[in-house]
Amino acid sequence: MTPGRRSSTFTRLLRHGFTDPSAAERLLDGPELAPVRDDPFLLEALGATADPDLALHGLVRLLEAQDGPTAHRELLDTLIAAKPLRDRLLGVLGASAALTDHLARHPADWQALVMYEPQDLHPGLMEFERGLAGATDPVSLRVAYRRCLLSIAARDVCGTTDLAETAAELADLATATLRTALAIAQAHAPEDAAACRLAVIAMGKCGGHELNYVSDVDVIFVAEATEATTEAKALTSATRLASHLMRICSETTVEGSIWPVDANLRPEGRNGPLVRTLSSHLAYYQRWAKTWEFQALLKARPVAGDADLGQAYVDALEPMVWTAAERDNFVADVQKMRRRVVENIPASEIERELKLGPGGLRDVEFAVQLLQLVHGRTDPALRSGTTLDALQALAAGGYVGREDAARLDEAYRFLRSMEHRIQLYRLRRTHLVPVEEEDQRRLGRSLGLRTDPAAELIREWKRHTGVVRRLHEKLFYRPLLDAVAQLAPGEARLSAEAARARLIALGYADPAAALRHLEALASGVTRKAAIQRTLLPVLLGWFADSADPDAGLLNFRKVSDALGKTPWYLRLLRDEGAAAENLARVLSAGRLAPDLLMRAPEAVALLGDGDGGGLEPRERAPLEQEILAAVGRAENAEQGVTAARGVRRRELFRTAAGDIVDSYGTENNHAEADQGALVDRVGAAVSDLTAATLAGTLRAVVRDGWGDTLPTRFAIIGMGRFGGHELGYGSDADVVFVHEPQDGVDEHEAAAAANKVVAEMRRLLQLPSADPALLIDADLRPEGKSGPLVRTLKAYEAYYRRWSLVWESQALLRAEPVAGDEDLGRRFTELIDPLRYPRHGLAEEAVREIRRLKARMESERLPRGADPKLHTKLGPGGLSDVEWTVQLFQLRHGWDHPGLRTTRTRGALAAAREAGLLSAEEAEILDEAWVLATRVRNAVMLVRGRAGDTFPTEPRELAAVGRYLGYGAGHAGDMLDAYRRTTRRARTVVEELFYGDST
Repeated sequence: MTPGRRSSTFTRLLRHGFTDPSAAERLLDGPELAPVRDDPFLLEALGATADPDLALHGLVRLLEAQDGPTAHRELLDTLIAAKPLRDRLLGVLGASAALTDHLARHPADWQALVMYEPQDLHPGLMEFERGLAGATDPVSLRVAYRRCLLSIAARDVCGTTDLAETAAELADLATATLRTALAIAQAHAPEDAAACRLAVIAMGKCGGHELNYVSDVDVIFVAEATEATTEAKALTSATRLASHLMRICSETTVEGSIWPVDANLRPEGRNGPLVRTLSSHLAYYQRWAKTWEFQALLKARPVAGDADLGQAYVDALEPMVWTAAERDNFVADVQKMRRRVVENIPASEIERELKLGPGGLRDVEFAVQLLQLVHGRTDPALRSGTTLDALQALAAGGYVGREDAARLDEAYRFLRSMEHRIQLYRLRRTHLVPVEEEDQRRLGRSLGLRTDPAAELIREWKRHTGVVRRLHEKLFYRPLLDAVAQLAPGEARLSAEAARARLIALGYADPAAALRHLEALASGVTRKAAIQRTLLPVLLGWFADSADPDAGLLNFRKVSDALGKTPWYLRLLRDEGAAAENLARVLSAGRLAPDLLMRAPEAVALLGDGDGGGLEPRERAPLEQEILAAVGRAENAEQGVTAARGVRRRELFRTAAGDIVDSYGTENNHAEADQGALVDRVGAAVSDLTAATLAGTLRAVVRDGWGDTLPTRFAIIGMGRFGGHELGYGSDADVVFVHEPQDGVDEHEAAAAANKVVAEMRRLLQLPSADPALLIDADLRPEGKSGPLVRTLKAYEAYYRRWSLVWESQALLRAEPVAGDEDLGRRFTELIDPLRYPRHGLAEEAVREIRRLKARMESERLPRGADPKLHTKLGPGGLSDVEWTVQLFQLRHGWDHPGLRTTRTRGALAAAREAGLLSAEEAEILDEAWVLATRVRNAVMLVRGRAGDTFPTEPRELAAVGRYLGYGAGHAGDMLDAYRRTTRRARTVVEELFYGDST
């Protein structure tokens, strides 16, 4: 082969999904495939498989195993000429190493995939029985079983059958296998066969007609004596037959095993007799059976042996199944069973457990079965042993919301398909998601994920388990089920006593208090109580998804008490999809948002989809317009500022609620992935709101004291985080005040007026009120606390010309007019620009002074006892580190690079990167650390209701901060590790850029 051709083939192989194109090229050039190596359809078909390398290797093995040149040629000719065979055979070879091994041992079995009559496309029990008819011993049964399995797998991987159809075919094949195995056992012991009537009852997934590729086949045996045979002899004979049947299926032979037959679901489990009479079964279930045993019987189905006896068994036990929900502690028992399953999963496997882990297949199955058992006693339409059929019936009957059912159906199908393809590869019983990327890639491709199969697989898996986990809690634990289970139809109401177990399971620290809240909310026969009973099961699940469910429920009760008689409140929660979930998230995320809401509960309307304005922060202009209009209607300054503070409180709630919802995510919308966007949104919203509040307060004070015109022009300049549009929920308003006497006004009169305005603004914004105070901090003015509170523009000019220090130039980098006379604010900006963006940069002495100030601040201002590595402001790699580094860039290079002339930290950092002052990697590291530290500060304020620069130490508060930052329960340590790691990397960059010579 020429080099050019080799290169071309190599590229084509890569394009078709081969991971080892060199090996594939050698196989294609080998003698087995020589006649078809250039066939374009072969390569295309191989590329469509789950693992093209595996499929090609398997095809070569199959060709090598053919019995002579004629068989070899027949396979190749059929493979090229018949697309259906090509797709099926290569599809199996690319998905299952175990079935490839079978074909290599039985090379003629590929012909089972050639003929496809209509019944072959969707075979039933009869077709599988015919396929196994020639088996007379365990070895031949295994060969015939694998041949049938080969056809099921071919239809599955090619999409001829969907998940439900594939699972049903596997169950039918298992039924045919049990019947054949029983026939072999009876032929081996005809006397035993004549002495008894033996029926095999399938349980579990086989009974439910939804079997896996490799699974224990759960059975129960029931027997009766034939005429002239004693019961004891009949049971002995039946036990020998049943034991032989189990060995035929389970034991390993030269052809391997089929699957274990598990009879441990029988009365008394492995300690009880393998076979009982029907009357013995009935006596046990009437007297001794536990709740889970009735749950297991839900899937009981006679599959082999004496059909009349099998049906009699099901008919006799069915009434007990559908009255099991009336048993004491029924729901609690089922809950306990599910929890025990999860607790028994090894810690090393729980994150990979597809079936039993949280959000796994068992969650769907348990939830569906619980609902079936509760409601199936009065609704026979729910009595299906098949999970997906039962789920569809529950939705059709209104027991499950149609949207919830559709999402569960989708998730269950995806997770079961994953399980099938994992097992199909080696035909081994496993429910663990593989960890090797090669295995994940094959698995993802087998499910149709082709762009980045491994990554897409994990993403889709996590998405579906998340859906199942949320909906499972919503359906499985809802306390209404206890009431429905214990009261007659039509009389159901929330039973507080039976809800206790659910509250504990969902993480409520004080279930007694929670029960009192539930009783207060949902007892009675009023319309309000009826709506609450509908809402509470859903809300409790959402509360449980937070770090503090108790606080969520308590706050919900407070809001409901305040608004319960308001017609729109419960209607909003019931009818507007987002409102109830948004409220649950907000009420259980911490103290700040609920405190803001309790001061004016009608703000709950913002959480809906309708006319409340939603949770998107409002722009500065309409905010200021609303506040100024409210001030204009007020009779005096105090009333005007009260109105302005009311608007501020409402908008703070809007911003906080939106931040919480975006950070947590909802069932319909994922959490915001861009952490920087969340920080920018909060910073801009709170800063705009503060500016609008100051503008309204200024208008109120001026109007009350001087009418329409103040004797002096007056402007407020935002400083620090305020000027940088980076305010947090608990930030003070850092400002400086500037004034300029009106024409003809005495300077003393003007100064007195300006000082009076400032004093009155500060007083009114701090008056005790239901609305949070807004503290005005003017300490960044010239001379700090020792200097005049207000200066004229000329005074600022004189001061800066003669006395300005380097720290004041640095502080002015964040200065931006926020309220008052716009022209005066503009002229103030023009005055300070040469100071903060000096034409020739900074002198080395000034740079050294900034570094000395920074070092002193780090050593002197850190609170005693605080962990420096977790202090968001002053700790290494924290806010101060990043901001001083960026500000040093601005002072040194702001004149040369106009992009640096911004008050925003992230904007200046991006401009420094674009100017080449630091690398893209360094900029990303600093930005990530600044965003994370800011998010932590916002989280602390949201959770504790008061500002803080360090992580909380109280476990629930720390967990709530973690939840806000995207960490699940039990992962607070991971959050702290990630914070230390992020800030440590940032500190390394700061050491180089700030303390080195890079700036």
